Order: sequence, then structure tokens, then C-alpha cells
Amino acid sequence: MNNEAVVFSASDLALYARGEGPLKSLRPPVRLGIFGDPVAHSASPPMHNAAAGVRLLDVQFVRILVKPEELPNALRNLAPAGFIGLSLTMPHKQAALSLIDEVDPKARLMGAINTVVVRDGKLHGHNTDGPGLSAAVFEEFGIPLKQLRILILGGAGGAGRAITAQCALEGCPSITIANRNIKKGHSVADEIAKTIGTMVDSIPLDSDKIRQALASTDLIINATPLGMKAGDPSPLPDGMLRPDHLVYDTVYSGGETALLKQARLAGCRCAGGFSMLLHQGVLQNVLWFGEPAPLEAMRSALRKP
Repeated sequence: MNNEAVVFSASDLALYARGEGPLKSLRPPVRLGIFGDPVAHSASPPMHNAAAGVRLLDVQFVRILVKPEELPNALRNLAPAGFIGLSLTMPHKQAALSLIDEVDPKARLMGAINTVVVRDGKLHGHNTDGPGLSAAVFEEFGIPLKQLRILILGGAGGAGRAITAQCALEGCPSITIANRNIKKGHSVADEIAKTIGTMVDSIPLDSDKIRQALASTDLIINATPLGMKAGDPSPLPDGMLRPDHLVYDTVYSGGETALLKQARLAGCRCAGGFSMLLHQGVLQNVLWFGEPAPLEAMRSALRKP
């Protein structure tokens, strides 16, 4: 049986913590996983299992469907089940902040956790979305993130907030976030300014405001959900992009999103979310095992259909 195609449950994890249930019989033993709801779509198992195979590690990574109300107990079962670490995806990244023993200060600024390290029975929370985006931008465009003027569409929530915080931590010359919920945008900008002293401009997702911001922008990052579903429109109106703009869409749909099509037609250099998915996973792997991860093996695993 290909365990990478199977979705286990929070109940299965609870049984595993007691030395029972379907997870107990798997070989290599399950020591890593991803919590999400939904989680069947996750590309994490092939990526991390490929890394384990290259390093001859006797561990396996699986998908575990955890509903929001199940998250506290599921996290408590990690150490008794012998887990080394965990990946978190929607809708658990924000909720986990208050459930983890120790949270990295950068992850707290990012407002979410996507990585848990289990050490000495305690859960340590980290966020690799921001650093993963930084590595992806350098891979795709050959320019360090810190040298670019940034506009982040949806920069106040989820991965968008992590990216905004990363840009601030790296000292980008200018950072603008555009959000439908302008109060949320202002709140994130204020918190970053108070915490690390970096100014972030917050504007509404309004055509005129975005057009003004684009006049002094090098890199546009889409951190909204638009593009995840076939037929989704672009978060940008037509005709706003210039050939000198760089465009990064964090959505990894396996195809060309409406934003990437706009960018291509405008002559922009552009990229989709594959490289961010890869690099945030590589950084997770380093946190779990404390040594460099096999980047190319993980890349190849992600590219397999």
C-alpha cells in the first residue's frame, strides 16, 4: 500500500500514541506528518519521504486529517506517539500558536506556525513560510529579497503575514500590503513597526491605490487564495503590470494562474508557488534533523505526477 496516498485521522494518531491502531503497523515507522483539514491534497509526504530515503532514515511522513476541535488533543499525542516533527497547514497555523510549548519569536511575529519540532517531550513552533519565500525569490529571479521594493496582495493573513514579516526582517527598502480587510492590514503593519521598527504601508485592495503602489514596486507577491481554484480571477485588474515588474504567485496549482498569465502577457519575469513549497519544506527538514536537506531529491519528488 502506498501510504502517501492515504489520509489517517486524529483518532488513528491517538491509538498510535497508545501503541495501537493502523499507524503502528506501518514501516518505516511514522515519525513525521502533516495536520490539515482538508489534507488529502498535500504534497508534503512525497517530498519528505524522498529526503528520508536519500539519508537512509528509518522514518515515514503521513497525512493526518485533524479538524479544528481535534487540534489540541492531536498535538498532545505527538510526543507519546514518538513523532520527531510535524507540518501544519490550513486551518491550524494560527490556532497552534497558543497550543505549543515554545514559539520562535519570528514565528510569533508572523502570526502562525507551520512547523513543530518535538524535543524532550516538548513542542517547539517555527514558521518556514517567510524564509521559504525569500529562498524562492532568489532562486527564481537571482535577486535577494532584501534589495526589492515589495507589494504583497493579501499580506495581512496566513502565509501573507509571514511573508510581510520576512520582508520586514530582511529590511526591504519598501513594503506595502494590500488587503480587503483594511483594519487587519493596519493592525499587522502597526505590530511589525512596534516589534522591529520597520515601516509597512497598508492599503486597501483598491484599483487606484494599487496602481499608485505599483509605480514604486519591484516585486508583486500574491498571497491571496485567488488562483487556487480553476477559473479564479487575478487579484490585479488588467493593464497594471509593466515589463520591469517581477511577479511571484504563492499559489501552487500546477498550472498557470490568471495573475501569472497577466504577468506573462505583460512581459514580466514571473513564477508560481512551486519553489516556495519546496524551500519551506527544505527548511522544515533542517529543523527536524539538524543537518542539510537533500534539496534536489525533494524537488524531484514534488515534480512527480
